[in-house]
Amino acid sequence: MKLKNKTILITGSTRGIGKAIAEKCIQEGATVIICGTREEKVKEISAA
Repeated sequence: MKLKNKTILITGSTRGIGKAIAEKCIQEGATVIICGTREEKVKEISAA
């Protein structure tokens, strides 16, 4: 995938498929905005 210099919003990105997609997009060079229903998980993932 060519995601360098792209910004992506992924909902439900604190677990499961959404988390896996977010991780892959980051690996491919994208800036990823994550959101989920559990604030502590969002903070945990964004700090990684």
